Amino acid sequence: MAARARTRDRTGVSERPFAAPSRSWLWLCALHATASLLVWWSGQHTAESPLVWRAADWAHQPWTLWTSAWAHLNAPHLIANLLAMGGVAAAGWVLRPDARCTVAWLLAWPLSQISLLVWPQVAYAAGLSGLMHTGTLLLAVQLALGRLRGGRWWGLLLMWGVLTKVLLEHGWSKPLVWEPDTGIQVVQAAHVAGAFWGVALGLVVALWPPRRPGRGAKKPAEAGS
Repeated sequence: MAARARTRDRTGVSERPFAAPSRSWLWLCALHATASLLVWWSGQHTAESPLVWRAADWAHQPWTLWTSAWAHLNAPHLIANLLAMGGVAAAGWVLRPDARCTVAWLLAWPLSQISLLVWPQVAYAAGLSGLMHTGTLLLAVQLALGRLRGGRWWGLLLMWGVLTKVLLEHGWSKPLVWEPDTGIQVVQAAHVAGAFWGVALGLVVALWPPRRPGRGAKKPAEAGS
């Protein structure tokens, strides 16, 4: 009798079929890196820039929910985030997440920014670090739940590493911390918000069924037993 084409990991837990990988994750990483460089070269990267999100007037400048991620206040800030974005892109290249992960990451973009209103101490925020916490945890949750090709333990280890970093920072009680290495105030609250949306949307993606192939598409071969 034919068995369903579901796989089982070494623990015996049934996994859902993998969705088709998409290049959209890599394109989004490229967009963030390229836009960050363009904003830097344009000179629109100061705290007073119309591209930077500010708690007091963001409702009158709603585009800053997106553009603020591309503004970096100095060169070390930019370089550090571009290197980290390279790591997120490399993870996407290896793990090949599908379009659902990219859609979730896109949703987290404005949600992470507007979540900073929870902390009245945060007057403005700029940079990609919050979004990268989201992207990393999105991938980690998919790995841990067996939704991506790769070991579950790697996903759990990645989740443990990122969440431990966020917990040690105490960003919920210390939303702003001076960072002498970059010469700016780091908005640790953005890391908390990014981590929250990464886990929450990662679980949503895990429950979101992959798109079924069209009528003309061939059915995958079933595993016989």
